[in-house]
Order: sequence, then structure tokens, then C-alpha cells
Amino acid sequence: MSGREFSKIKESLASWSEIRQLLRGGEQGQLVPVVIPKDRRGLSWMTLVFAALYFAGMAAVTDFRTVPALVAVLLLALAAILMWRKAIIEIEEGTTGVRSRWGAITGTLPPGRHYLWLPWDRVDAVVDTSTEIPYSAPIVACPTAENVPLKSIEFFLKFRIVDPVAFVRTIGAGNFDLVLSSAVQDAIRQRSRRVHTERAYDLRGSDVGDMQEALNRQLGRYGVRVTGANIPDVQLPDQYQQHLATREKVAKELSAYEREWELTRKRRIDTLLMEIERSKKTRDARVVEVKAAYNKARKDVARMLEEQETEAQRVRWEIEARGRAELTSAENEAKALRRLADSYRDNRAVLQYELARRRLDVGAKLAESAPQPLVVRTQQGSGDSALSTLLLAQLLPRISAGQISANHNGDASHA
Repeated sequence: MSGREFSKIKESLASWSEIRQLLRGGEQGQLVPVVIPKDRRGLSWMTLVFAALYFAGMAAVTDFRTVPALVAVLLLALAAILMWRKAIIEIEEGTTGVRSRWGAITGTLPPGRHYLWLPWDRVDAVVDTSTEIPYSAPIVACPTAENVPLKSIEFFLKFRIVDPVAFVRTIGAGNFDLVLSSAVQDAIRQRSRRVHTERAYDLRGSDVGDMQEALNRQLGRYGVRVTGANIPDVQLPDQYQQHLATREKVAKELSAYEREWELTRKRRIDTLLMEIERSKKTRDARVVEVKAAYNKARKDVARMLEEQETEAQRVRWEIEARGRAELTSAENEAKALRRLADSYRDNRAVLQYELARRRLDVGAKLAESAPQPLVVRTQQGSGDSALSTLLLAQLLPRISAGQISANHNGDASHA
């Protein structure tokens, strides 16, 4: 069991000079969020007032009025000063005073200096409203889901009094200690019931936001708000701790074996990686050689293609030159034939002209040498005479022979 115990909350009765120390440091290890101040005013100033009235009466009934009157005035001044000093109330920074009149709470007093002139006005309590008060609650024998009682679960929370009037009026510090411890124990036991024993250590540092919200719902009516909570420690039963120690020993041996295996695996992986790197280097060297051979082959092929292209270009140029020469020769031959044809055509026309002219000349000569026609007139309306017929028969053979010879001479000269 943990040596720590439940935090205790109480309220104390003290003088105004002790309030600060009690609120900040507590009393005998107990938390003191509320201090009931002792009323220090009293009615001593009334004695001075009555004495002043007595001397004032003496001054009124006696002949010596000056001295009693001065004493009465002095006593009244002292009573006023004493009353002023007793009426001063100073509320510490971070605290709030609960003001009452005739025993009924009428409001609060903020930090600073205040004056309570009337004797029936007083400060019932001074409440610490700024400090987050720590509260520790070690819960023992908390059963888990398997009904295994845990040795202890330490629960820690911080709370702050946000409504001092509600806190003082409804519950008070002593009763609040009982209510808070009961609420914390109930919340812790409910949480432990939902946890398996082997996972109990998971409660340490776990999220307790739901518990904090539940506590705020329970304590909100008292003017208290929980500002933080956690589970700092969990202790298992002794027997279960031995079981866990065995498990931890096995776990450590398993961890050592896993580390050894991890080292072996790492060495094997490193060896394989080195082999892979060596293979990569060999492969890269072969790739470089293949690339060099490939580039050389490409250069050889490019050179062969260039040579073949040059040879093809040369052959093409020769073919084109031969074709152009043959084309030029054919064109020249065609031009020559055209000229020959033109000259032949021109010569033929000239020959035909000469032949026609010679024919005309021959015709003219023949006409000149032709016999003169003999006109034999006969009687009108009668047929040819016998004389004309005889003459024509003698002349026609001569004329025909002369024409045939003339034709032969003309053909020979033309040829």
C-alpha cells in the first residue's frame, strides 16, 4: 500500500493576520481553502463615546465648562479614530470575502480595502478563489474486470472554488472533503472495473477526461470546478507482481533473443547488400561495355550508311548526268530531224515551184510551137466537114507525141 494518504480539506478560525498563511500553506498538512476570520472590532469605542457624553454633561451642569468640554471632544475624536480603525477590512489578493448582515449572507468583497461601519456587518469567511488546490486520493483494493483487487490506484486532481457564496452556504470545507473523497473513490472504482488486470498499468497517465467531467457535474452545485486530473501511479497485488516479474523476465529474455536475432539478421542483410552492391557494380561495368560497343556499332553503321549514301548519291548523279546527256542528245537529234524536215519541206516546195514554173515554160514553148488552128467554117447548122476531120486526124498524133516527150524531160530534171 502506498504511504500516501488522502488529502484533507478543512476550514479554520483565525485572526486576520493569520489568514494569508493558512490559505497558502494549510494547517498541519491539511488544506485550508476557507478561513473564518475573528471579529476584531468589538465595542470598545462605545466606552469612549459614553465617557465623552459624561464629560459633556459635566460641562453643561458645572461652571467650569472648558475642561470637561475639551475632554469630551478629545474622547469623541479617539472613539471616531478607533471606530475607523476597527471598520477597515483588507481582503488578500486571490481571495474573496463573504459578507453577511445579521447572519444572512448579502454578497462578496473583492480583494482590497473595505469599510464595515455598522457592527452587525461582518465577514463570515475568506475563500481562496484563485489557487488551484491539489488533492491526492490513493484508492486501495480497487477490483478489476476479473475481480482482482489492485493494491492501490493513486488519483490526483486540482480544483478551484469559483463561487465562494455557494461553497460556504451549501457545503463548507469539512463536508466538501467527505463529498470529494467519496466521489473520487466511486469514479476510480468504476474506471478500474473496466480494465483487465494485465492492462492495469495502462491506467498510469491515461486520459481521465470523462472522470473529470463527471466530477464537475457532481461538484458544480457547490461552486467548485475541477481543473485537472490524472492517475500518476497504479500498484498491483504482490502475487500478481511476481507473476508480472516472471513475465517481465521472459519478456527481457525474448527481447534479448530478438536483439540477437536482429543483429544476426542485420549482418546477413549487410552481407546481402554488399553482394548486391558488388553485383550492381559488375552490372554497371558490363552496361558501360555494352553501351560502348553499342555506340561503336552505331558509329560503324552510321559510317556505312554514310558511305552507301555517298555511293548512291554518286550513282544517282551519274545516272542523272547520263540521262541528261542522252536527253540532250535526243533533243539535239530531234532538233536536227526537225531542221532536216523543215529543210526537206522547204526544198520540196522549191522543187514543186520550179517544176510548176518549168511546166509553164514548157507549156508556153509548146504553145508557141503548136500549129495554128485551122478553122474551117461550114455552113451553119450542118455537121463537121470531111476536110476538117481529115486535118484533125493528121495533127493529133503529132501533138500527143510532143507532149509526152516534154513530160519526160520535166520528170528527169526534177529527179
